[in-house]
Amino acid sequence: MSHLTDLPVWAAIPVCLLLLAGSAITLTGSIGLIRLKTFYGRLHAPTLGSSAGTILICLASMIAFAVLQNRWIFHEVLIVIFVILTTPVTLMLLGQAALYRDRIEGSTDVPRKTSGPEPDLSAIDI
Repeated sequence: MSHLTDLPVWAAIPVCLLLLAGSAITLTGSIGLIRLKTFYGRLHAPTLGSSAGTILICLASMIAFAVLQNRWIFHEVLIVIFVILTTPVTLMLLGQAALYRDRIEGSTDVPRKTSGPEPDLSAIDI
């Protein structure tokens, strides 16, 4: 059924360890999403957990398929590059949008903007 039974022991051990570590880190990030109370706290746990977990799982896939099929690991490299490039950008955009929204609504839980003029809130129809 599966060709993974043909995987040599010297390659199976790191593949299993990487898969377990990647799954544990991803699970930790998911639990952090549930446990943390604020939006800003919730940004970090799943972002870091999913990035690190995906990288470790892709490394396990690279090792397994490089040993079993002697093929290039191009797909996994693309996945890792895509995750590394897009996750921080998404985190920053979500954080900036939430910070802007909280400042416009006048929330006291966020720091005030220190440089530049204050936005004119009278013209905004919320």
